[in-house]
Amino acid sequence: MNTKSDAAYARRNVTRRGLKLAGASAALVSVLAATGCTPSERDTTSSAPVAQSTNLPAGDTSNGADNFYTSDRVTVEKVTFKNQYQMNVTGNLFVPKDIDRNVTNPAMVVGHPMGAVKEQSANLYATKMAEQGFVALSLDLSFWGESDGEPRNAVAPDIYAEDFSAGVDFLRTQSFVDRERIGAIGVCGSGSFVISAAKIDPRIKAVATVSMYDMGGVNRNGLGHSVTPEQRQAALAQAAAQRDVEFTGGETEYTSGTPEELNDQSTAIEREFYDFYRASRGNSPDTTTHPTLSSNSKFMNFYPFADIETISPRAMLFITGDQAHSREFSEEAYRLAGEPKELVTVPGAGHVDLYDRVDLIPFDKLTSFFRTNLN
Repeated sequence: MNTKSDAAYARRNVTRRGLKLAGASAALVSVLAATGCTPSERDTTSSAPVAQSTNLPAGDTSNGADNFYTSDRVTVEKVTFKNQYQMNVTGNLFVPKDIDRNVTNPAMVVGHPMGAVKEQSANLYATKMAEQGFVALSLDLSFWGESDGEPRNAVAPDIYAEDFSAGVDFLRTQSFVDRERIGAIGVCGSGSFVISAAKIDPRIKAVATVSMYDMGGVNRNGLGHSVTPEQRQAALAQAAAQRDVEFTGGETEYTSGTPEELNDQSTAIEREFYDFYRASRGNSPDTTTHPTLSSNSKFMNFYPFADIETISPRAMLFITGDQAHSREFSEEAYRLAGEPKELVTVPGAGHVDLYDRVDLIPFDKLTSFFRTNLN
């Protein structure tokens, strides 16, 4: 399927069928500890519903949680452009209303958490940065949201990274954007995808990550390197077996992601993601967060931190919360990166807090970082 209408039909069809989630074996629970969200530890072999946008709990909206923030100082335009694989990538272009379109201005691409869509966190960051004078492009990664890619929810880290470069392609064609002053922000899983992109795309002049997950490392090793080689092999075997099922016409299975419901066995991390994705605080209709089981193993071959030092002398900023379960990834990336680099740890902030809590997100730091490094 190559057309936007075909992709929309496929999404509606998935919604009607519901999602069949793969059983969460002990190995998979450990290995798939995150895909921008966490797997349920309960048995999920029965069909699970797609997250709905009505009759949802409000979620915890403390500390200025404002995922759907809009600004009367910014114009928003939906745009579509092709990546290098000729797939349509859909984004939102945020432009300050007071921008001088007769001169060129700094710009950036903003990526959403893994399993999410641009309406979750990315639009907020893009809006806030546009208020500070930057042209900002949020995008749906391929296979997610309004962008092309079949099957839906497939894992393809190389294509995800390509989407960031395609966003740079698009921005460089805009008459009011300075082709040599384009940066990028990656939230959660997109933090690892933008690093992967920047390693081979010198047009990305500065990189910031927020609540970053190394999607390769967490799938290979789990949080805190808790996964054994045996558990990893069990996860790979399950994904391989599912390929056989799907090749012969069997039903697609999905894995990981935010649980569809909580119970008394739900973990603190599950509850943290649930409070965003399954509450009106951050829910986006028809967004499941669940990648396909047979493709999720591709993260095992994804090494975004390898050669991260080659991004130097372009600047890198890593932002994490001091309470974030994902903090290890920002700290490791910072350790390996070349200069100039900076690690900012936000007091009192957990992983998901930095998705939308505007009273905790250090937008002033992001602004000063990009003003300095896109000068």
